Amino acid sequence: MKTTFKVQSFRKLPNPYTQSDGAENIPQMYVALCDVTNLPVDFPMETNPRDQNLNTGVARAIHESLKAEAKNSFYLLNRGILLSAKNVSFENNKNEMTIIFEDTEFHGNVDGGHTYRIIKELKEKITPGTQFVKIEILTGVEDIFTELAAARNTSVQVQSKSIAELEDRFEIIKSVLEGDQGLFDRIIYKQNAKGDVDISEILQILNLFNIDEYPTTQTESVAIQSYSSKSKCTERYITLHKKHGENSDNPYVKMKPIMLDIFKLYNKLETKIGDYYKERNPNPNAKYGSVKGVSGTKGKGGFKSKFYQQIMDFSSPVAFLYPILGAFRAMVIEKDGFYEWRENPLEMMDKVGPELVNTTIERSRTLGSNPNAVGKDSGNWKTLYMIVKFNLSS
Repeated sequence: MKTTFKVQSFRKLPNPYTQSDGAENIPQMYVALCDVTNLPVDFPMETNPRDQNLNTGVARAIHESLKAEAKNSFYLLNRGILLSAKNVSFENNKNEMTIIFEDTEFHGNVDGGHTYRIIKELKEKITPGTQFVKIEILTGVEDIFTELAAARNTSVQVQSKSIAELEDRFEIIKSVLEGDQGLFDRIIYKQNAKGDVDISEILQILNLFNIDEYPTTQTESVAIQSYSSKSKCTERYITLHKKHGENSDNPYVKMKPIMLDIFKLYNKLETKIGDYYKERNPNPNAKYGSVKGVSGTKGKGGFKSKFYQQIMDFSSPVAFLYPILGAFRAMVIEKDGFYEWRENPLEMMDKVGPELVNTTIERSRTLGSNPNAVGKDSGNWKTLYMIVKFNLSS
């Protein structure tokens, strides 16, 4: 697409390293100052690594600064807008700049998305000639685009998952989740995007079943990081993708055949954990809702399960759920380059779920009824793992 609009001033800052090598597609920088009332409203936004959340303190400050027309200082106080483009030209006698965006994978808004969105919302209320915004345009940066986006988005820290999404690193997971549209449409892959299941939570759960990292031959190896560090699970996934891409050496590629089963297994545990507790508890009056860390609605069904939105009476701490789910790593083997189950994991959940749940809750009580402590207790993780392992038929 091509857009032409008036600017107050325009300047090209030549590339200092490549002026004499004759290359055509070298990075170039252009800077313009534009009256906010002349700013186009159709800059491509697919290139911005995060969606815009206008409820943050930073966004509110931008809003107030733009509205303060009498101060004429918006262009000084605001970092402005960064665009990547195919080409830029300037017609001096008209004071008009023309920008060509050719490929929306690389061309469009890179930084300053909050500023741009707020200007679009308020520009009709701003008096012409009172507020200006700086626009920086870079051309020839397609080869370094992802590094550029990561480096420039620092005013509000961009989460690593947002950069990973920009680099198409979640295609392994997306290709599996497409088979479950109800879940697929609810995943949040980048900062401030719409949805209610964060990709980081997905990675925490999948990390539980990475038998390349936590071999089933090593009982001492447990995935406590899935509970203790969301960021490390995300970084591990990204590191593996950078190293192996989507080839067969990547454990998450190997995991594809069992991924949906993992989410279904989590859902079964989450929705039936109260029943499992009562089934194994010797006290007939025992109430799962009374366990420290558990939230209950007294049979009113006020909660929904994470992945499949089933109505539940209880909300359980992940400090209980993750160690129990992680125990089912004992059921995973690698065959012909992919992970598979030794036997049906959903049936195994019904078989050993009551023992796993009560073991976890009793351990929590010995730790001062502290769910967080049991979530970090390697002894509990190992005990649960061995329970599943000993119940395997072969």
